[in-house]
Amino acid sequence: MLNPLANGNGDLHTSHVAKPMHMQFPGLDPIPILFEDRSVLAIDKPTGWMLIPYTWQRTNRNLQAAIDSSIAANYFWAKSRNLKFLQHVHRLDAETTGILLFAKSRGAVNGISDLFGQRKMEKVYIAVVNGKPKESEWTCQKPIGPVPKQYGRMHVDLKEGKDAETSFKLLESRGGRSLIECRPVTGRTHQIRIHLLDAKLKIVGDPLYGDPKLTSDSREFPMGLRAVKLAFKNPFSKKDVFVRAPREDFLKAFGFGKLEDGTPTADERG
Repeated sequence: MLNPLANGNGDLHTSHVAKPMHMQFPGLDPIPILFEDRSVLAIDKPTGWMLIPYTWQRTNRNLQAAIDSSIAANYFWAKSRNLKFLQHVHRLDAETTGILLFAKSRGAVNGISDLFGQRKMEKVYIAVVNGKPKESEWTCQKPIGPVPKQYGRMHVDLKEGKDAETSFKLLESRGGRSLIECRPVTGRTHQIRIHLLDAKLKIVGDPLYGDPKLTSDSREFPMGLRAVKLAFKNPFSKKDVFVRAPREDFLKAFGFGKLEDGTPTADERG
């Protein structure tokens, strides 16, 4: 399904009220809306926004709380959609940018969340790492669990970790860095970061598992991990949903342009 915000089809234009293509919170940059139908809404999450901030982190960037407040206050982006409810159905780390999906009703939360649990949600990320992988394509199936006595940190735990699987593909190497396509099958905390680390690859700008010297110069993309594709069959409309997030600015921020041979990545091929 094409993005109705872009092509004029779908449910977004059934009313006469012009719906803005972004969320807007006071004093903050707008957050683009990438896709919307009757049951779900997808945004392009900027860096810094958390869904469930750790208790030791003081932040005004609690995205779910900001959305709930906007709906209660009848902000125009929410009022124009007649939104009464909007709840995230998966998570992105604070530093990770890209596609984040929300359910527009309590009934939709379970139906959409089940797609993640049943592994019927296709997810594609791109990551920028230091160095070059030993293989051009590989899959990591090592289980992941929390690091004892280190709150918020995860590691490969072969004895007590939960099953995890991620497929990787090298897209390009340039200037000592590599661009990797990541396809997580499961959805464990920090899964892509841990499975790349297992291959001795550190994501540029990663504050938890990276090298402090390997930083990004971009404020918009301080960490080299971005969710660029989400595809699934909506259990309510029975339609195929295909959501993409722009990647050009991300690539430029980390010194990558179009692939030298002109070959599109898998998410571009669809």
